[in-house]
Amino acid sequence: MKKLLAKVRQSSWLASSSLDTRYALIEACLIGLFSALAAVMLKQGIGWLGGWRVQTANVAGAKLVLPLVGLVLGTLAGGVIELLAPSAAGGGIPQVKAALAKYPIVLNLRTALVKTLATILIVGAGFTVGRRGPTVHIGAALGAQVSRWIPNSPTNRRQMIAAGAAAGLAAGFNTPIAGVLFVVEELMRDISGLTLETAIAASFTGAVVSRIFGSTDLNVPLAVIDSARRGSFAVPEIPFYVVLGILAGILGGVFNRSILQGMKFSRGLPLAVPLRIGLAGLISGTVIAWLPPFFQDHTGLRELLIAGQFNWQTTALVFVTQFCLTILAYSSGAPGGLFAPALVLGSALGYLVGLAEVALISSESPYTFALAGMGAFFTAVVRVPVTAIVIVFEMTADFNLVLPLMITCAVAYIVAESVSPGSIYEHLLKVSGIELTEEHPQNDFMAELTAADVMQSRVETLPSNLSLPELVKAMSRSHHRGFPVIEDGKLVGIITQSDIPQDSQQTNDVLLKDIMTPQPISVSTDTSLADVLYLLNRYQLSRLPVTEGYKLLGIITRSDIIKAEAKQLSCEHEPAIFEPSYTVYQSRSPATGKGRILLPLAHPDHISSLWKIGSAIALHRQYEIVCLRVICVPSHVYPAQAKVETAQIRSLMQQLEEWGKTSAIPVHTQIRVATDVSEAILETIAREHIDLLLMGWRGKNLGIESIFGNIVDPLIKQVACDLMLVKLGSAPYAFPQQLHLRHKWLIPTTGGDRIKKLLTILPALAKLDRIPPKVQLCQIYSPEKAQFSTADFKQAAELLANVMSCPIMPLLIPAYSVSEAIVNLTQRKKYGLVVLGASNEGLLQNAVKGNIPEAIARHANSTVIIFRSSEK
Repeated sequence: MKKLLAKVRQSSWLASSSLDTRYALIEACLIGLFSALAAVMLKQGIGWLGGWRVQTANVAGAKLVLPLVGLVLGTLAGGVIELLAPSAAGGGIPQVKAALAKYPIVLNLRTALVKTLATILIVGAGFTVGRRGPTVHIGAALGAQVSRWIPNSPTNRRQMIAAGAAAGLAAGFNTPIAGVLFVVEELMRDISGLTLETAIAASFTGAVVSRIFGSTDLNVPLAVIDSARRGSFAVPEIPFYVVLGILAGILGGVFNRSILQGMKFSRGLPLAVPLRIGLAGLISGTVIAWLPPFFQDHTGLRELLIAGQFNWQTTALVFVTQFCLTILAYSSGAPGGLFAPALVLGSALGYLVGLAEVALISSESPYTFALAGMGAFFTAVVRVPVTAIVIVFEMTADFNLVLPLMITCAVAYIVAESVSPGSIYEHLLKVSGIELTEEHPQNDFMAELTAADVMQSRVETLPSNLSLPELVKAMSRSHHRGFPVIEDGKLVGIITQSDIPQDSQQTNDVLLKDIMTPQPISVSTDTSLADVLYLLNRYQLSRLPVTEGYKLLGIITRSDIIKAEAKQLSCEHEPAIFEPSYTVYQSRSPATGKGRILLPLAHPDHISSLWKIGSAIALHRQYEIVCLRVICVPSHVYPAQAKVETAQIRSLMQQLEEWGKTSAIPVHTQIRVATDVSEAILETIAREHIDLLLMGWRGKNLGIESIFGNIVDPLIKQVACDLMLVKLGSAPYAFPQQLHLRHKWLIPTTGGDRIKKLLTILPALAKLDRIPPKVQLCQIYSPEKAQFSTADFKQAAELLANVMSCPIMPLLIPAYSVSEAIVNLTQRKKYGLVVLGASNEGLLQNAVKGNIPEAIARHANSTVIIFRSSEK
């Protein structure tokens, strides 16, 4: 008892501490520590690998080593990212911005580790990208992971991610103030107390730890910043600083546009991500191999430019080469940042303008122009002028640079916004389908989520003709306090416990429809969650039905909204692994049915038979049919950009529409392009509100009709609607062939509950036969059972006989193997159809993985149907 009380007190203390701001500051310091250690490890790894590359090039020849190293290490880095953590691709800062805007971006320890390894490979291989952008991504990922490890208020988790990003930048540049400003100016755009406090704590910790375990000197070596080369500023130099700002703004805007165009071009190539990155490494290595040797060490270029070690021709060559190779490397999707390349480009541009200024007015300040150019070009690319000023100032600790930096950064920002409006990171997110705008509040998730995202699809409903005693009995069996009322498949009202009169047990004359609330307030699937909450509060409701016309699709309660808000605050999102499917063709019919059947089409020879089965069920249930054809493209191709031929498929869809008109069935058709067929089917089920998924399978084939492949298995696990898998038989007597003859059916069962669910499809299938089929109802039992109860089996036979207008022949078979007994019986008596019922997802999965259906698919020539009802 004492241990239990102690555990309760401990849990209570953790819960109260997690809401304390001081607790968040301690967590921010811990995040700063981890981020700094990761930054130091990244720097050391790049230094070792880069040194090995340069040394090997000097020994074996640069023209052979550099292209080969770029190709091999680039491909290896791309493979590591694609295999282990696709979210670690690119620079990383766009992902952090999207995660802070509460988009479902993966940020965890795995992302941080893969990003570290891949960046070491890329930068060490000689790609002209930097390591500081990845340190921001790594720090944010570590911040997200620590916030999961340590109890913390969900409202603070965005601040923890931002604190990790600040610590990463502070550790990468040894600039703690710039780390804080970058969070405020670019990532969060938030100056609330908690954001600033956690960012300051993490940045300070990251910078200190980086100094202790890394290097104690500044980023610009002290040999460059000596007393003779301090920054200077004079009034006659102002026009030249303005010119420098204009040039930096124009070239920075062109640089951003070139990266975006290069990224679109790269994604359009028919190459996987590792090959794209490897190709960029091969080209970069080849170019660098033909340049002077100092190009092989990117880390020293900035210092050489600031120190004035090059003439104007060499400086111009550095600028042009770095400009082009950075665009090439970043556009390929290689993990690397733009901070270091922007500073190198800025220092080269500033030094050129400084040389022109010296030649025209005989001053001696190209050093100051080089440093001012760093801030100007950084501003033009990233659009963070304050952060740019502070970064250069913190790296040099020279107050004389403040005014030149302010002039050049301000002018560069204005000009760059005119050439290419918006931050490069926002444009990169837009290319990926994520658009952040000022009118899109980061915390206004209520306006983004819709009723379809939150509603419960499985709804307990009641018929309108229930008597009061039956109503009371039905309510007593459920934990819900309110129910939608259905009549002829349409929503006609809603009933709650408060609507039931106190003398409900005394009369059978009053029906449910007499006391229900008719024409209840309902919402459509695209109604925003903010509007749903408004309706609940405005009319004092506890639940709202979600409808499409009069068809009930789901229901939303206040607890559903609370759960959605908790998930948003804790950033618990499922990462999107596959590209969303893209609809290239669709047709619509009047939505007059009570439900919908989804019929995925793949094998042309099976379409006619599957249509017969689907149309029979649709007529019986008064359903619509959605015919879907998924065109699969490689994973590196974006579905919206894929070029596909759809003429033949459109002709098929039009034929299905004609079949629907002939049968008086509303038929909708869709052609989707996707990288994953099962994801496209799941997306269609969600968008079209499917009630029954009907699809074919052919034993162990790996097409859309394979029950053993990677298409059907995810559907079995994830679909919430009824599921019907059909293996069409090859024998002449297989259903639904030769419908003018009398077929024999085999229905293995274990009891009445399974038969009740099968009765939702069996009468429809029986109507296909012109002569009522002979139905063999069988049960397999173990011969070792001394006493075997047949009560459930008899009940199942009675249920089947009452509904089916055909002969029912019960059969009990003693056997040790259920599958062998069914297979032998099927082969011996030549059944045209075998129907297997599955009561829940677990049983169906167990069967699919090698039990009954697998054996029948291998040995039987009959048609086999597996049906799983969504009802529990």
